[in-house]
Amino acid sequence: MPSPTSAGAWPLGLPFASVVVVALLYFLGGRQRVSPRRGDVESRARAAAFYAGLASILVALDSPLDPLADRLFAAHMTQHVLLLTVAPPLIVLAAPWNRIWQPLPLGFRRTLAKAVVRHPAGRPLRLAARLAARPLSAWLLFDANLVVWHVPALYDATLRDQAIHDLEHALFLFTGLLFWAQIVESPPLRAGLGWLGRVAYTTGAIVVGWVLAIVLALAPTPLYEPYASLAHRPGGLSALADQQIAAGVMWVPGSIAYTIAFIVLFYRWLGPESHGLARRRPAGVARVAEP
Repeated sequence: MPSPTSAGAWPLGLPFASVVVVALLYFLGGRQRVSPRRGDVESRARAAAFYAGLASILVALDSPLDPLADRLFAAHMTQHVLLLTVAPPLIVLAAPWNRIWQPLPLGFRRTLAKAVVRHPAGRPLRLAARLAARPLSAWLLFDANLVVWHVPALYDATLRDQAIHDLEHALFLFTGLLFWAQIVESPPLRAGLGWLGRVAYTTGAIVVGWVLAIVLALAPTPLYEPYASLAHRPGGLSALADQQIAAGVMWVPGSIAYTIAFIVLFYRWLGPESHGLARRRPAGVARVAEP
C-alpha cells in the first residue's frame, strides 16, 4: 500500500501546503477588492464555500482518512466522493478565479498571460482547454475518469504506487472542476448550458455513478486484490462487506451534491426567468463573461 502512516496520524504534506498557499492568495485577493455593501452577504457566502471546499480537500488527502484508506475500501471511496462531489462544486460556486489571481505580482501575471494567451507555443494548450471546457467534453472526461480508475488493474496500481495514486486524486479534482463549471455559474466563467440542459447533464452523471455503485455492490467476490489480501480490516469487516459499504458510500453520500443540483436546476428551469435562456445562450463552452 502507498502509505505506511498509521491510521490515527495526520500526514501533513503537499496537499496541505498547496491548500495553504491557495487559501493565502484568496485571502489577500479579498483584501484588495472593494465590494459594495450590498454584495457583502454574497461575498461572504462565496468565501465560506471556497474555504469549505479547501477543507474538504484536506479531509480527503491530509487527514487520518488518507492512511485509513490504505486499509479500508470504504474510506478510500469517501476520499473519491470528497474530491468529485464536494470540493469541486463548492470551489466553483465560490468563483475564486480572479481573487486568487490578483495577489500575484503584476509582472508575473502579464508574462504568464502572454505566454498562455498569445504565444504560438501555447496554441495546442489553448485548443485543448477550449475542447475540455465544452459541456459534452467535460461530461465525458468526468465520467470516463471515474469509471476508468475503478477498473481493477488501475485501482490496484493506485494502491501500490503513490505517484499513480496522486495522479488519480488530481484528475478527480480537475475533472470535477470542469464538470461542475457546466452546472454552477462561476464568474467570470459562464456555464454553456440552459437550465434544462444542466438538469439532463446532472442526471446523466448520477446514472453513471449509480451503475458503478451497483457493480461494486453486487460483485460476488472482492474486485481489488490489495484490499482482498489484507489479513485484518478495521471493525473486523470482510473484504466483500467493505466493498459493499464502499458501494453504499458512492451511491448515497456520493449522490447528495447531484441531487441538490438537480432540484435547484429543475426549479430554475420552471421559473419564469428561465424562459428564453437556452435561445440566448447556445450550448457551447463554459466561457469567460464579458467585462
